[in-house]
Amino acid sequence: MHRWERRLHDTSKSGSPARVCRPFEWGAEWVGGRAGETAPVLDSSLSERLFGYERPHDFHLEADGQLTFTSALHTPYPENNTVYARWFPSKAGKRGPAVVVLPQWNSDESGHMGLCRLLNAFGVSALRMSMPYHDRRMPAGLTRADYAVSANVGRTVHANRQAVIDTRSCVDWLESREFTRIGILGTSLGSCIAFIAAAHDKRVKAQACNHVSARFADVVWRGLSTTHVAASLRGNITLEDLQRHWEVISPVTYVDRFVGRDVATLIVWARYDLSFPPDLSQEFVASYARLGLRYREMVLPCGHYTTGVSPFKWIDGVGMARFLAKEL
Repeated sequence: MHRWERRLHDTSKSGSPARVCRPFEWGAEWVGGRAGETAPVLDSSLSERLFGYERPHDFHLEADGQLTFTSALHTPYPENNTVYARWFPSKAGKRGPAVVVLPQWNSDESGHMGLCRLLNAFGVSALRMSMPYHDRRMPAGLTRADYAVSANVGRTVHANRQAVIDTRSCVDWLESREFTRIGILGTSLGSCIAFIAAAHDKRVKAQACNHVSARFADVVWRGLSTTHVAASLRGNITLEDLQRHWEVISPVTYVDRFVGRDVATLIVWARYDLSFPPDLSQEFVASYARLGLRYREMVLPCGHYTTGVSPFKWIDGVGMARFLAKEL
């Protein structure tokens, strides 16, 4: 299974654009500091402000199901400041549940479309959001979503703040369509964003965290998918310091926000995952168990990349769709 994972990761075989090892940068200007200085550490206790926003007022739905609106968190890249989401309404309409779907890092525009249709088959409407710096939101000159996760410490924080805020704005749109049974589903990087959004938005009643990890820094430092990013980080910052800087975008930081809330949670992880090491997923599960929160665990008999191939993609997709349909 590990050999299969590494083969799928090999860009020369998968045909995806080459990974670029970009230089380390503090990116202090992205988190309230000055360019060229060491980035300040954002205080996660102020997360209500960090992930707070002014609700967008320019939602526009095209006849083909393409939703657009302006991101509430501005960036210097005009392409990235427009949010794109694809709407997949179920036959149940607003009487049924609706879920915001967040794909994995470097997903193209077609990613998770099949999953949205599978959710429809279970009576769940789906709104699939393109993440910051992905597909139509990718700045000129890039071939991968390098600015979403990179060796630029501050920009990575800002990108994931934007992703959380954009996700909550998608919930605003669903609410404006009179949906009340709202859930969220995220995969890999998307699971991190989905979880933090749900932790800060009480309108979310159920969530499926597909490939989840406790800490953002540890995944980047140790994971197969981010080897090229870790190569630029090592020698410039320690793992301990990176954990401090990226604590604000780490799921485990916000687990206690679900205490006292009745949010159904499905935690999915893969036994042979080289990108999200299983011990980090198990640490996340343990944090849920320790607080006595309601959750269900689904362990896949594969790895990260192999989740996208049969039969594992069906085990994963049907399991999540069934869970969300039942809980919502």
